[in-house]
Amino acid sequence: MPARIDHDRIDQLLRSRSFGPAFTESTSATRAAPRDAKAWFALARAAFGLGRLPQADDALDRTLRLGSSGHEVQLLRAIVDHRLARSDAAIDRLRAIIARGAPNAIDATMALAEVLHRANRRDELEALVAGGGAWLDDPRAQIFTARVTVKTDRAGTIDRLEAFARSGHIALARRIAGFDAVRMLDADGAYRRAFDLATHLHATTGHPFDVESVLADARAQEVLISRLSRPPVPRAPQVHGVALVVGMPRSGTTLLEQMLDRHPDISGIGEYDGINTLGTALVSHGVWPQALASLDAAAARELQEAYVAGSSVSRRAGARWIFDKSLHTWRWLPAVAAVLPGAACIRIERDPRDTAISLYLSNFHPQTYGWTASLDAIRQMIEAERRLAPAALRTLGIPHEDIVYERLVDDPAGHAERCMRLLGLEMAPGVLTPEQNARTVLTLSHEQVRNPINRRSIGRWRNYEWAFDGSWDTVSEAHAARLSP
Repeated sequence: MPARIDHDRIDQLLRSRSFGPAFTESTSATRAAPRDAKAWFALARAAFGLGRLPQADDALDRTLRLGSSGHEVQLLRAIVDHRLARSDAAIDRLRAIIARGAPNAIDATMALAEVLHRANRRDELEALVAGGGAWLDDPRAQIFTARVTVKTDRAGTIDRLEAFARSGHIALARRIAGFDAVRMLDADGAYRRAFDLATHLHATTGHPFDVESVLADARAQEVLISRLSRPPVPRAPQVHGVALVVGMPRSGTTLLEQMLDRHPDISGIGEYDGINTLGTALVSHGVWPQALASLDAAAARELQEAYVAGSSVSRRAGARWIFDKSLHTWRWLPAVAAVLPGAACIRIERDPRDTAISLYLSNFHPQTYGWTASLDAIRQMIEAERRLAPAALRTLGIPHEDIVYERLVDDPAGHAERCMRLLGLEMAPGVLTPEQNARTVLTLSHEQVRNPINRRSIGRWRNYEWAFDGSWDTVSEAHAARLSP
C-alpha cells in the first residue's frame, strides 16, 4: 500500500518559511515514497530555503526524472542553476518559461533580470528592459530598470531607488533597491546620506540576531583549543583536494577565490554551505565542540562523504582542488580538523574598519548575517575571529597560509605563489588577472572583481571616520602592526 504523505502540511510549512521543519518532513516523505515527485519538489524548496544548494539540485533532478516539469519546477530549477554558477542553463530555462507565457512568467522575468545582472550581461539586461512587458508594472522591476537608467540619469535613479527603499513595499525589494542606492551614494561621495540610508534599511528590513550565542560558541572553542597540547586525532580519513577560505565577509575572500579559480587545477565553488551543514550535524550528534574526540568514526566518514559529494556539484571538470569560499569556516575549524583532515585553509584579514564599513553598507542576508546591522556587533565578530582562527589553525595542525589583504593587492604574485606552495601546485599566470574570470560571481563583490587588482578600497573607512569610536582602537592597532615593515 503506498505511503500516505501529508502534502498539505508540508506546503503550509513552506508557505510560512518554516524551512527546517519542512526539510525534515519532506526528507521523511521521499524516503517513504521515493517515487513521489511532489515530495521531492517539496524537499527541493525546503533545501533551497535553507541554502543547501547541492541537496536542492539533487531533489530537482529527481523531481524532473519522475515526470514533474511544471512551471514552478522549471523556475526553481533555473534559480538553482544560477546559484550554482550554471548561468547559461538558467538563462535558457527562464527564457523558455517567459516565451510560453507561463503563470509565473513575471517572476521568471525578474529572475532573468537578476541573472543577467550578476553574469555581467549588461546589453541583454538593457534589451530586456527596453522590450517592455507586464513585468515592468511590478514594483520589483524598479530595481532592474534602475540598473539600466543609472547610465543616463544617475542622480534621478538614486532618488527613485531611495524613495522606493523608504516606501511601504515588501521588505526584500526595498532592501535590494536601498542598498543599490547606498552603493551609488558611497561611490559619489555622499557618505552621510549613504550611511543614513543603510541605517534606515537595517532598522526597517532587518531581523533580530543573537550575536552573543555566536560569541559564546567561539569562546567555548577558545577554551577547548587552549587545553590542547597536540593536534587531536582525526575522526575520518584524509581528504584530498579540499581548500577553504577562513575570514570575515568583505575581507578580500572573493578576490582570493577569483584569483585561485583562474588556475587550471583549482575550481572555486562559491559560498558552499557544506561546512555549516557539517557543523550543525555535529551539534545534533551532541559532540560539538568539547566531545569531538568521541565522534563515531562511521558518522565522521558519512559527514565527510556528504561534504565532498556536495562540493563536487560545482567543481570544474579537470580541477584537482576545490576552493570553498564559505564565510562560516572560521566558526567550525575543529570540525575541519576532525572530519576533513588534510584540507588546507587560507586565512585572509583586512583593516577591520574597512571590513566593517563595507559590511554595514552592504545587503547581507538579514537573518543569517543579522549582525551586520550594527557596527558594534560587527566589531565583536571581527575580534572573535581574530582571537579564534589563528590559534585554531595553528593548534589543530591544519595546513594553512595567512594573508593580509593590503599586502595581497600590493604583491599579488608573491601571495599567489604562497598559495600554490600550500596546495602543491605550480604558479599559473592567469591567477594575476582575476578580472578575466568568466565565471559568474554571486557574492556582493561581483562588480569589484570585474576590475584589475587595485588599492581603491583600502582606507575606505576614513570616509566614515565619525562612525567609529575608541572601541575600535585595539583591533585596528593590532592590524596596523601586521602591516608594519
